[in-house]
Amino acid sequence: MNDDNGVKIYKALGEPTRLQIVKLLAQKPELACLEMVNQLKVPANSTLTHHLKPLLDCELLTVRREGTFRYYSLQREVLAQYAPALL
Repeated sequence: MNDDNGVKIYKALGEPTRLQIVKLLAQKPELACLEMVNQLKVPANSTLTHHLKPLLDCELLTVRREGTFRYYSLQREVLAQYAPALL
């Protein structure tokens, strides 16, 4: 990890919906898009995807594909380094 990644992480967590995503994933090992859409009350999958991309780019999340489903999980060690209070 470098300082640029830290900046990306804090910038991503500064957006309320992204912060909610991270908090949800801190409580569960992984979630599918549909589960997140239902819990976050976002209007569409495209809106969720828009918020997931920066979290993936800064390596806070990983994605596992299973058929047509995508399951997201939190990189706990990365979050512990930059924002341990969220765990």
